[in-house]
Amino acid sequence: MTTVDTSIPNLDAFGPQDPQAVLVDMDGTLVDTEHFWWEAEASLFADLGHPLDETHRVQLVGGPMSRVIDILLKATGLELDPAEVAAGINQRFIDLLDGGAPLMPGAAELLALLAEQRIPAALVSASHRRIIDLVLKNLGDHPFAFSVAGDEVARTKPDPEPYLAAVRRFGAEPGRCVVIEDAPLGVAAGEAAGCPVIAVPSVAPIAAAPGRTVLRSLAEVDLTLLRSLVAARV
Repeated sequence: MTTVDTSIPNLDAFGPQDPQAVLVDMDGTLVDTEHFWWEAEASLFADLGHPLDETHRVQLVGGPMSRVIDILLKATGLELDPAEVAAGINQRFIDLLDGGAPLMPGAAELLALLAEQRIPAALVSASHRRIIDLVLKNLGDHPFAFSVAGDEVARTKPDPEPYLAAVRRFGAEPGRCVVIEDAPLGVAAGEAAGCPVIAVPSVAPIAAAPGRTVLRSLAEVDLTLLRSLVAARV
């Protein structure tokens, strides 16, 4: 039996071509934090005597911390405790986030659109709960009914589980929930969940594909586009 959050609007009130929900990634999509993560990772490994370069950055974007650490340890040949590396990167990121994270271009417009149109929305991120809560605290008012963190699911992006968890919590259908992402791994997760995907690339390039719309900015997202993506699945 599906359990629906009582704070979520009744989806029966939406038309057949209306999005039942919009599921938004956080880092690099909603807030401009990818450079924070890169600075945290690069500064830690520089202190360890292993400077990183842009080729590493493209590989790391959008993935869970376990994947990031695996790539970095293999690339540098260092034999370190992954948990200690994760703690070091997370702490440096939190220190950088202390002053707040700027919104990505068009993010303010997206948040306003979701609020004005009363479109149910969730934040779905590979980042851990502690990080998400800090970002949301700095963000202030927002339209998200809830958020899904990477440490709250058994398998995170590129696995579809985080997005499927959000769909189930809304009591919605995947084909009527639009995913908005900036990284290839997140796009893969949304598509594997069966959702139409809007990609707004930040660091790594993303090619257009069936069921995927690639935009230059979140400012290009409007109600007409969201409805058209859902209508294509009906």
